[in-house]
Amino acid sequence: MTVVAVLADPPRPGLALPDIAESTPLSATDTADLYAATLKDTLRAVERSGGDLLVNYRPDDLLSDEHVTDTSSEAELRALAGEALEDVTDARFEQQVGSTHSARAGNTATHLLREEGVDSVAVTRGTTPLLTRTVIDSAAMKLRGNQTVLGPSTRGRTYYAGFTAPIDYEAAFEGPELETLVDRAGDAGHRVEFLPTHVGVETAADLRDLLPVLWSRIAAERVVPERTATFVHEHGLRVRDGDVVVDD
Repeated sequence: MTVVAVLADPPRPGLALPDIAESTPLSATDTADLYAATLKDTLRAVERSGGDLLVNYRPDDLLSDEHVTDTSSEAELRALAGEALEDVTDARFEQQVGSTHSARAGNTATHLLREEGVDSVAVTRGTTPLLTRTVIDSAAMKLRGNQTVLGPSTRGRTYYAGFTAPIDYEAAFEGPELETLVDRAGDAGHRVEFLPTHVGVETAADLRDLLPVLWSRIAAERVVPERTATFVHEHGLRVRDGDVVVDD
């Protein structure tokens, strides 16, 4: 089975999705709630899949002082996972190690592959509510014949990066990370395969991309990420004339 590491931050105002708070009608508290919703949907998708869930959380000592609270990051994320999962005892929790996203993702993948000897590992952000069991299981199948499997997101990013052997992860998730990861995989002699493109929600532009997809799926009575769709519906979020607005 693939170990799917969800890189997670505690859903705290100012820390969670700051660009969305600055560029949309949502407040910092609202965006923390939005992040919590997308993270819950991501965790639930992994739980439903054939993968093993690892909640790879950023501990308080890797957060700036303004984002540290009386409740530890681990305790906050364990409580959130308890609300999202059918059986939280099946989930594993481990601290992230590293000063950047690339370092944290790379350290996790390398440790699991080299030190724990897992067959395959994937890293994903907790901001991909459209990630589904089907996509995760499809990726696991692709990893049987390819050493790297990538899920493209918008603006050159990825929402899923799976490996059966490490690559050079230094700064690999910066800039146009999809291209960089493909280049690093090629340098390591990996065969590369891709997943369908899905929106990752980190910026106001991402939210503008996501909202029409959610509302269209709701109108067509198709499956939607439950918590994220509920948040969007309750806040009346729509895209009008290219901007995110709140419909009364």
